[in-house]
Amino acid sequence: MPVYVFSGKSRTGAAVKGERTAESKAALQATLRREQITASSITEKGKEFAVPRVAKGTVSAKELGIFLRQFSVMIDAGLPLVQCLEILGNNQENKAFQNALAGVRETVETGSTLANAMRQYPKIFDTLMTNMVEAGEAGGILDTILQRLATYVEKAVKLKAAVKSALIYPVAVVSIAVLVVVLLLWKVVPIFANMFAAMEVALPLPTRVVMGMSGFVQHYGILVVIFCVAGFFGLKSLYATPQGRYKIDKLMINLPVFGMILRKIAVARFTRTLGTLITSGVALLEALDITARTSGNAVVEEAILKVRKAIEQGRNITDPLRETEIFPNMVVQMIGVGEQTGAMDAMLSKIADFYEDEVDTAVGDMLTLMEPMIILMLGVSVGGIVISMYMPLFTLIGQLGK
Repeated sequence: MPVYVFSGKSRTGAAVKGERTAESKAALQATLRREQITASSITEKGKEFAVPRVAKGTVSAKELGIFLRQFSVMIDAGLPLVQCLEILGNNQENKAFQNALAGVRETVETGSTLANAMRQYPKIFDTLMTNMVEAGEAGGILDTILQRLATYVEKAVKLKAAVKSALIYPVAVVSIAVLVVVLLLWKVVPIFANMFAAMEVALPLPTRVVMGMSGFVQHYGILVVIFCVAGFFGLKSLYATPQGRYKIDKLMINLPVFGMILRKIAVARFTRTLGTLITSGVALLEALDITARTSGNAVVEEAILKVRKAIEQGRNITDPLRETEIFPNMVVQMIGVGEQTGAMDAMLSKIADFYEDEVDTAVGDMLTLMEPMIILMLGVSVGGIVISMYMPLFTLIGQLGK
């Protein structure tokens, strides 16, 4: 039988560490629970992980969610694991996913566990997924775990879609407005400028300003485009560094309106991920470590890792969460109640449901608020250019009428 290294807390709150021989993680967890020890970490001693392979191509979260849902149904129906992987692999339209599933099937056929076989493809099957699958295999509830994973991925896709919907409309409208203004300044305004020069008419201030902007676009437009492209790639390179990512994420999360939505998304993702892992039997410290790495925000990741360190030192989860100042007080209190009653997984799931609805509402409110502002901006920019070009003509017509 394998040897497991564990750590946790006794009924009195004292830290407990040691090694035990057990049939599985789940069996050891049950034994420790009978001894009134709450395990925070259980790892197999000397465990060897599969060598990662490179999967050519990408797999979308939507494809992964469909795969997990179909996989859970097949396992629940009693089909052998290898046969499930073969059927699902052959039915995949995505060649990268098809090849990865073929590799997983081959590794399972050699006697490896499904979790270790999936670990060969970390870009497709992340740490959260492989740890949950491992817990499901150990506890004999793989079909249930796959259903939970499918639900988790589907909700994550829905959350991501909500964020995209918040960005696509304003970005599209603003981009069109900028293109229209640039086209007017580049092609239309010079025609009026040449006409006004030939007429030798006095130009009002708004017209002179627009003509100056047109001249700038004519002479320095390429430089502006180069500067914008360089700035984009510069920010991308900065975000690739740990310090840059932290600074940009901190700036984004503190923005007036969009930052509030990002905080709600962070809370929803944190509670959904942690709740799913704990429900699946993953130890708390390991679950926090996985949740931190899948948070998608450097500031939130640092906060979760601080909470993990505090729990490792023997503290409860409530106070460290409050000290991070990332999570709302209501969330902290609900998690604290869940910890005291032993129903933290259920409480985390309820918080996630609530905040996912909050994100949908906040995104809808933001779009409702931005729509008239964007229309006003578009009208002022385009209408201002058109009116400023016609102002000298109105003056000239007035003079001719006299």
